[in-house]
Amino acid sequence: MPAVPDPALVERIAASTGLSPAEATRVVEDVVAFHHEPVEEYVRRRHAQLKTYGAKNDEIFARIAGELAGRVVAAPELTERQLRRIVYG
Repeated sequence: MPAVPDPALVERIAASTGLSPAEATRVVEDVVAFHHEPVEEYVRRRHAQLKTYGAKNDEIFARIAGELAGRVVAAPELTERQLRRIVYG
């Protein structure tokens, strides 16, 4: 996770919401942290949450699959070689 959020994003959030730059920074950090959760952790956490409320595995897995389809998830760490292969094939 980046140590400092993108200054342009913080500026835009502050301007569009009326938040101070410090508040906008905290909001951006919270959102980035939320979406930084790896897929495996998200699936385990959601399964445990839904199980707590009595959901059955069939409905849980269908629901999680639907949630993942629309969720931004953390990208895997890529080596320089992997990045080059993406660009150059």
